[in-house]
Amino acid sequence: MRETWEDAYDDFDDHDDDTSPYWEAGNRMPQDARAMGLTHHVPDGALLDFAGALDSGKRLHRVTAWVMLVVFGMPVLLYVLRLVLAVLPG
Repeated sequence: MRETWEDAYDDFDDHDDDTSPYWEAGNRMPQDARAMGLTHHVPDGALLDFAGALDSGKRLHRVTAWVMLVVFGMPVLLYVLRLVLAVLPG
């Protein structure tokens, strides 16, 4: 017997507790970040929330994680390279 669309997705919104739905923004924030007062409304918290939503099982999410690593790591790498070149003579 085939399930209808309503039967297949009926249990997603069926929860009795007072927690917010899983799809609501800010639910993937690490507990340490929440303790520091970060929410998805501030830039650092939004970035953590976005990164927490990435699923390593999906190829696009892995690519996104690598792009984020390059974007945020490249300035550090360039600064260290600049310091090394400034210290070395020649």
